[in-house]
Amino acid sequence: MLAVPGPARQAGTEIAAELARLVEIEHTGQPAHVGHLEGPEASLHAVLAGLRQERPDEPAAVVVPLSTGPDPALDAAVRDAVAAAPVPAVAAEPLGPHPLIAEALHDRLADAGLARADRIRMMTMVTAASGFIVATPGDAVAVRQAEVTSVLLASRLAAPVFTASLNDEASFRAAAEQLRVSGAASVAVAPHLIGPEPEWHRVAAAAASIGAGYSAPLGPHPALARVAALRYVEALSRALAD
Repeated sequence: MLAVPGPARQAGTEIAAELARLVEIEHTGQPAHVGHLEGPEASLHAVLAGLRQERPDEPAAVVVPLSTGPDPALDAAVRDAVAAAPVPAVAAEPLGPHPLIAEALHDRLADAGLARADRIRMMTMVTAASGFIVATPGDAVAVRQAEVTSVLLASRLAAPVFTASLNDEASFRAAAEQLRVSGAASVAVAPHLIGPEPEWHRVAAAAASIGAGYSAPLGPHPALARVAALRYVEALSRALAD
């Protein structure tokens, strides 16, 4: 079960549905569902209530937060939904941090023409930008979590990468200034977002404020499906061990 932040919206619903399809391909044998954490339509509570326990020794669902990193509000909402479910369910860890997210960010930058990737070697040979900001939602804790991804992305791009919060304009501008002081002639923004998050709407304005280009959100990238399948296996293994 993919737990999507916010209510059901067209873009977010399409991203989550495609990721669920990719998860089913990645981890065959189990159906993947989508539940939203706000609003009455396809709510996580309702989707969990519609499940039944197929085997008495296994949970009926593993709920994976559709998030690139720990989010206290999202994680608490998932735990509450799991606790209130009429069938046994367990909560998994969010998708990130994980090296595969850096791979997905790299691909999205390449798609936008902001980084050119050699798909065979998975190394950047030429970049349209010489410095990058991984823009993440959340507070200073979220920024520290995303810095793991930033370090991995920097090694792929062979370029400096800073991390900044979309909720803190001053830190965002400071990151851009640090990049330019370090010699980056042009800066690009890599949104550390999947797409359903409300902070996605801040990306364009944040990038414009520092004169930077930006890539699309991660969306239904196959790397995220692989991480979601991994989180499912991890949570299920813990549940069965307990």
